Amino acid sequence: MTDKELIEALYREMYKAMVEKDTATLNRVHADNFVLTHMTGMHQSKQEYIRAIADGTLNYYSAEHEQMDINLDGNHATLTGRSRVNAAVFGGGRHTWRLQLYFQLSRYNGHWLFTNAKASTY
Repeated sequence: MTDKELIEALYREMYKAMVEKDTATLNRVHADNFVLTHMTGMHQSKQEYIRAIADGTLNYYSAEHEQMDINLDGNHATLTGRSRVNAAVFGGGRHTWRLQLYFQLSRYNGHWLFTNAKASTY
């Protein structure tokens, strides 16, 4: 697989793990220093983010991927993913969101990992 194909597969794997609350996979695909910036500006570390998925603070039910733009620069990459995500988060009702995630990734020991993400709508 090309690097772009590997990154696209990683994005799909991450969403599948979010829906399934698969914390082992989420731990594997995110770098230890991963930080998510929510639409509200709130920051979550990798551990906080995965814990919020596991405990139901963040509930993901499905994701339909519409677009993935990937740019490579050696051992670093960016991915802007646009997906229609059915979720209920932070005690709110279940809705389908047009969620855009802008990721930074780095290659560690031959494997791509998400290092940073910023969420917005599109």
